[in-house]
Amino acid sequence: MNRTIQFQAIENARDIGGLQTAHGHKIRSGMLVRSGNLSRATDSDVAVLQDRYKLTDVFDFRFDKEAEADPDRRIPGVRYTSLSTLPREMIEGFSSGRGDSGQQNSSDFVASLVRYASVPQAQALAKRLYPSIISSPESQKHYGDFLRGVLYAAGGSLWHCSQGKDRAGLATAFLLTALGADRETIIADFNESNAYYGKYIAQLSEQVLQRGGDEDALDFIRAMVGVSVKNFCAGLDLIDSMYGSLPAYVENQLGFIAPECARLRERYLE
Repeated sequence: MNRTIQFQAIENARDIGGLQTAHGHKIRSGMLVRSGNLSRATDSDVAVLQDRYKLTDVFDFRFDKEAEADPDRRIPGVRYTSLSTLPREMIEGFSSGRGDSGQQNSSDFVASLVRYASVPQAQALAKRLYPSIISSPESQKHYGDFLRGVLYAAGGSLWHCSQGKDRAGLATAFLLTALGADRETIIADFNESNAYYGKYIAQLSEQVLQRGGDEDALDFIRAMVGVSVKNFCAGLDLIDSMYGSLPAYVENQLGFIAPECARLRERYLE
């Protein structure tokens, strides 16, 4: 099932409607969208969000300087909520290496990624991203606020970070958990960012291989340009070991309690 939304200038966008839950329900289409940022959204893109998705709420997981450098296009009647979920200690390390496709195509950005792909310290930084977010009290609070925002949104909701893959990917994982999706479904949706950014991943991976890069170097490229499913699964395992399970994490760490999950499912499942 292809849930990709073909916008003119919004990256990595897909409707999470149509996904199945573990109990046989299906998420309603046309209500929940994950994507990259909206800074370059065209009039046509805005029309789709207004007409097809009845958009009323946007949740932005970027930190302040990211959002200021590439501000979302403002859509009349839409409420914008800023919920930075990148812990402060990670911002400096990632602010120069995370970006939109314009940065992906720039020669300086490409050269730096290829150069650092085989550097152990850079690989370690990429591997620390999800554990850092998962264990951060501030990030936990903001993801809980996101779930509550989706629950009470007047119409359709869209959430994003910069490229719509890591921080937005975790948000989607937590939302799918609250809606009752199983781990396999959550991982499959997360991995779809690699299909969207596949051309860039392949190009940079070839350059890394030409420089003698190994599998760790290739996974660094996937993590920076697309997503590392290996790192994501390690993050899910960390949640299981530290907090019991994904549903327990959503309820106890994110503070999104069982009655709220029930109301969320009543609204978004069919």
